[in-house]
Amino acid sequence: MADHFDLIAGTSTGGIIALALGLGMRPREILDFYLRLGPGVFRDRAGLRVVRRLARAKYATGPLEAALRQVFGERSLGESAKRLVIASYNLGADDVYLFRTAHHPRLARDWRERAVDVAMATSAAPTYLPCFPLSGSRLVDGGVWANNPAMIAVVEAAGTCGAALEALQVFSLGTTSEVRHRSRGLDHGGMLKWGRDAVDVILRAQSISASNQVRHPLEPERLLRLDPAVPPALMALDKVNAGDLIGWASHASRVAGPRFSEFLGHRAAPFVPSHGPGGPA
Repeated sequence: MADHFDLIAGTSTGGIIALALGLGMRPREILDFYLRLGPGVFRDRAGLRVVRRLARAKYATGPLEAALRQVFGERSLGESAKRLVIASYNLGADDVYLFRTAHHPRLARDWRERAVDVAMATSAAPTYLPCFPLSGSRLVDGGVWANNPAMIAVVEAAGTCGAALEALQVFSLGTTSEVRHRSRGLDHGGMLKWGRDAVDVILRAQSISASNQVRHPLEPERLLRLDPAVPPALMALDKVNAGDLIGWASHASRVAGPRFSEFLGHRAAPFVPSHGPGGPA
């Protein structure tokens, strides 16, 4: 599938998937990895995670890092066969942080980073996992600012890679969305009322905003957004019924199949990075 795309952008679990595609994993292999990943990484045998989460991250980084190392090994971002943009956030600098393959001569640094480290940095979801320290930076999940990285991809393609906006086709893949009833208690403000819903509202608004922004520079037929709506509380970041999720994905793929086939007519040219192991001799 990746052979039909010139650039792949990802945040959090989408960042892990982007890395996997860039390093040659097939979608079925990525799915199998996730089916193995969940039970081992998100484990609460003692039932004390909620209490632990009040003062520190709900989970330790070890199990996730070990699982990622099994599939990525010691390979680097520079070994990706695709142009990648992976979002994270730097707590120390209080600024956005992007990992990018060397798809422009000035991008001469990130290609050296291990794929495992990039994956850990983009998926360090606050309260679930501690920040991931890398080269002096304190990195957390890119979802805090780019929950939907579609606009990042458009800006990178047009601004850094020099692609014409009218030539871009964008396939934007979400991780399902919930349409929730918002209590009227939120209308009156207050930390107690907003404490539970604030993060969900911010992430959803951010994702919708990115989708709407991308629609402006592109013709409607050049954008496919796939983000199935699911019932509230059907799944959580660390608690997913694989059977339910695969069922929703299967239904969504049947609906979107005819539109997605439009992307299959494009065959991406081989990516030759400006720096790193795959760069010019």
